[in-house]
Amino acid sequence: MHAASRDALEQSRSVLQSTLSANPAGGATGAKLGAELFRVVDLLEGDRALRVAVADSSAPVEAREDLARSVLGWKIDESTLAVVLAAVASSWSTPRDLREGLVVLGREALLLSARDQGQLGTVEDELFRLGRIVAGDPQFEQALSSRTSTAEDKRALLGQVLYGKVTAVTEALASQAVTRPQGMPADDIDALSRLAAELQGQAVAVVTSAAELSQDQQESLSSKLAGIYGREMAVHVEVDPAVLGGMVIRVGDEVIDGSLSGRLSAMRRSLP
Repeated sequence: MHAASRDALEQSRSVLQSTLSANPAGGATGAKLGAELFRVVDLLEGDRALRVAVADSSAPVEAREDLARSVLGWKIDESTLAVVLAAVASSWSTPRDLREGLVVLGREALLLSARDQGQLGTVEDELFRLGRIVAGDPQFEQALSSRTSTAEDKRALLGQVLYGKVTAVTEALASQAVTRPQGMPADDIDALSRLAAELQGQAVAVVTSAAELSQDQQESLSSKLAGIYGREMAVHVEVDPAVLGGMVIRVGDEVIDGSLSGRLSAMRRSLP
């Protein structure tokens, strides 16, 4: 996003947070608000004229608000409408940025609802695991990212995998992610997992080991990494016999290769 759109997002986020804080229903309000923001996004995606009109910064703010209110007012809750009106009253660089901003706000509302219900850690783990499942099955990911499939078809396909196995928040977030018209679903789901970790004040460490780590080992590793990086860590372990021994740790773009296979590779490179 350009600077103007980033400012618009921050203004809209402030209204979202105030709306959630003022509502005694807490997590339930966040879940409904997030789901309704996604419905608004779907509507804007399917109606280019409306998308352009509500994001037209050359038009008076009152006109943009009136248009949004007349089209959406009877379809969404007052709390959701307040956030949408704040968004359309702001100055976005492009109509696309407005749409993307509403996606961000919808995701944050759902994740905040999970936090309020004590489920954020579970949602973060579920999203990470789902991202690994999608990334590990190219045919499945291709079906989810196909431009020829409808959003309903993609949601139905994903639902076959998720039904009864994850929280409602995880399912809502993942269902929205796979309907996006660009990008790969696994990347988007991974981004959601990282956002959930950030809301808990954590970074994500992906550990690849030749064997499963015990709970004590994971907790010890998490504590050591927290000391190195200066923040709490959400540790996810992936088993890959190819590492032979030791482990490979990825935190963001940084890789710590303490695996036996890594040491062997380094030794081979050092031979004349």
